[in-house]
Amino acid sequence: MDTNALMMPVELDVRVFDELDRLLSADVDLVVPTAVLGELEKLSTGGGTEAVAASVGADLATRCRAVETEESYADDAVVELAESGDIDYVVTNDKPLRDRILDCGIPVVGIRGHATLAITEP
Repeated sequence: MDTNALMMPVELDVRVFDELDRLLSADVDLVVPTAVLGELEKLSTGGGTEAVAASVGADLATRCRAVETEESYADDAVVELAESGDIDYVVTNDKPLRDRILDCGIPVVGIRGHATLAITEP
């Protein structure tokens, strides 16, 4: 899960975890890099909708297993996990990150239509 995936409930009115259950399975092991947690924390200190979305995202991230990476930048940390081969999917709505993940051969789960997630295969 990347930063904007965890912010989707507020920003795009997407029930991310319900959609992931629909697409994948109820016992999927959701992970979030600690760099993403740091980015959410930083964004939540600002103002406006983005800060609210980041705060909600940080709360939702507690449903995921936090993992350490060598990368401190959130997108790079997600790519590091993808390159490791230890994950099966990446959840993001960030197009440049999506392209980097697909180049690693990992499917991407992202927004498709209104409030629906879909899988894009490499």
